[in-house]
Amino acid sequence: MEKEVHEQYEYARRRLRQKKVLYLHFVLFLLGSLFLFIANRFFGFGEVTTQNWCIWGITIWLFIFILHFIKVYITDRFMNKKWEREQIDRLVALQQKRISQLESSISEENQNKI
Repeated sequence: MEKEVHEQYEYARRRLRQKKVLYLHFVLFLLGSLFLFIANRFFGFGEVTTQNWCIWGITIWLFIFILHFIKVYITDRFMNKKWEREQIDRLVALQQKRISQLESSISEENQNKI
């Protein structure tokens, strides 16, 4: 039972760290977007190349943040260690079923030859 409690604690700790890093990413996104917008509009940084370069930078960063959000709240939430164990058990059961079918067919062939 203690091993199970330890696994639950480690899982909770890992999830908390993932969420903490995601929140930090969100705050950095907001501050970074604000900085990019101010640098483009008020300080004229990058005016020579394109007028709205900051919009492209913010859009790309938003896409990366959305991917990070999906990883933390969707992918890792459902595809955790428990899911991995269930998939492994299912695949092992399928292999054992196939092996038993092959063994029975081999034994039937041997009986038919005799």
